[in-house]
Amino acid sequence: MPRMLDVSDDVRAEIGDAEADRLLAGENAPGGYDCTSCRTPGDSERERTSTVLFIGEETAVLAFAHSTCLPSQIVKVSEDELKGAVRSITGGDPAAATDPDAPEQAVLGITSGLVLIQGELHPALVVEPTAAIARAGTAGEHGDEFLPLLIEQGFRPVATVDSAPAVLPGWSVLLAVGQLHAILQPSPQGGQPVAWWQAHQPLQVTEGWRSAANKSQQILVFAAPVGSIGRQPREDLLREALDKAAVNGRLVACAMPLAGT
Repeated sequence: MPRMLDVSDDVRAEIGDAEADRLLAGENAPGGYDCTSCRTPGDSERERTSTVLFIGEETAVLAFAHSTCLPSQIVKVSEDELKGAVRSITGGDPAAATDPDAPEQAVLGITSGLVLIQGELHPALVVEPTAAIARAGTAGEHGDEFLPLLIEQGFRPVATVDSAPAVLPGWSVLLAVGQLHAILQPSPQGGQPVAWWQAHQPLQVTEGWRSAANKSQQILVFAAPVGSIGRQPREDLLREALDKAAVNGRLVACAMPLAGT
């Protein structure tokens, strides 16, 4: 049965006319799906549905979204983020589904908050994965490599949250219409930046956070291994968790310019 699919020119060019036509004819497209944006069920036989192509460094994944949530588009992400997207789209890591001993695929969690440094409130993002991060090509035998990998990218260890970290060149935080969309990093091939972290659904930020970001045009980004920070309900508790992680040598940070408004 033909599907009510929207396939953008960019997506068609990437997957090819033959594959796009098969999708539209219903040969390779699902009837029911979970929207990659709002995570609620959709039905491509009954409602307009967008094709969203996630592209990593080596692989690509085609996902589906309500047309009212997202237009059909290409989303460039890091390979690790793509694996997280696969887990989100399928409800589990494909390898883990067939291998009960496979480790859990980590997904990066993001928390926004205002952090007081030297009497001034700074807009900040705190990044913490849901599981330990292994270096590509290893089975995790070296332990959690999240912080070493970030340090290689230019993040700096933080011993105390008493001063703002230095700017990380080439990286930025994408904010659009008051919502957080992505953390962008330089493309390995040059050209336009690519997403290091991409929101499956744009995240709301508080008016105070947005105002501070528009004023400073700079976001502080802190990162810590799984279990270091947690989801803190108040900004004072978030600050306490950051201070504790810093003292324990489990915190890295940088500043990134704001892209968008």
